[in-house]
Amino acid sequence: MIGIVLIAHAPLASALAAAAAHVYTCAPERAEAHVRTYDVPADVDPADALAQARALVKDADAGHGVVVLTDVFGATPSNIAAQLTEPGQVAVVAGVSLPMLLRALCYRDGRLADTVDKALAGGAQGVLQVSSTPPQTQRPRGVPGIDPARLHDQ
Repeated sequence: MIGIVLIAHAPLASALAAAAAHVYTCAPERAEAHVRTYDVPADVDPADALAQARALVKDADAGHGVVVLTDVFGATPSNIAAQLTEPGQVAVVAGVSLPMLLRALCYRDGRLADTVDKALAGGAQGVLQVSSTPPQTQRPRGVPGIDPARLHDQ
């Protein structure tokens, strides 16, 4: 199983892990096994933070690699995470979101590169504009008393 380390501005890493555990209530091992978090405080010493992050990656690794998910590219957590990259062993992805994390958790039984691809897809597909539309119905068209112009296909 691919390990996952969340490195983000405090308290985002822990909050994302808690949200994922909430989603995976029926399969807690999916959200908890080989998952580590690091909430980076505002006044952190970068050298200490890097040492702590390295320890978390080592702890999360079950021998199949680790995906490090971080929040804002170029910020301190991301800069720490970037130093952890090891080709084929530790991959770093910036821009973490709950959809990205859930996808990574769901697809981490294969190769590291595949888990990274799924995480990136989850992040991209999790961003969309939601608009207000008239209520949708599942009733078939042609039902007496239903105006077909008001129906929307799912």
